[in-house]
Amino acid sequence: MSLPAASSVALRPRTLASPSAGPTRLRVPDLLHATDRAADDVLSGRCDHLVPEAGVPQSRRWFTRIQGDDEMDIWLISWVPGHATELHDHGGSLGALTVLSGSLNEFRWDGMGLRRRRLDAGDQAGFPLGWVHDVVWAPRPVPKPVVGIQGPVTPTLSVHAYSPPLTAMSYYEVTERNTLRRNRTELTDQPEGTR
Repeated sequence: MSLPAASSVALRPRTLASPSAGPTRLRVPDLLHATDRAADDVLSGRCDHLVPEAGVPQSRRWFTRIQGDDEMDIWLISWVPGHATELHDHGGSLGALTVLSGSLNEFRWDGMGLRRRRLDAGDQAGFPLGWVHDVVWAPRPVPKPVVGIQGPVTPTLSVHAYSPPLTAMSYYEVTERNTLRRNRTELTDQPEGTR
């Protein structure tokens, strides 16, 4: 399935002689542009046919492929409280995301420890090769606490792009000595491993 022609992404060709050439001719900015265009398609209702009739599940993570080919996969992903992805990389793929609604916390390994970054609706993030992170649902900021009243928890929605399409993800833990240790690698063609 591919996005409507109006949503096609203009890509700049890269040569293998380029000093920053990677596993794909696309660059992280190309993926950011692709997630931005796909986010517009989702928000404009052009992807409603991909969402379950009952709507996005409220109690579990959910994802569906918006577009996929040999060069790039684009996914719509929902995030709910209590369902982290685990600290992971994207194997040999570059990645990017655009948050459509709600908020996410990204915990990224910076070589010395985990750093938190909050991503709210409209924010984007890019993931070069070797990027190790965990992404989790984050509560929406509340301007003023209201005692005794709590609204329903709604999933956060985001669009993710990977190039080349995901084939493997490695999962990590931070050791007691504050180093990163890979626990396992899983083959996958989805934005989440098999666990």
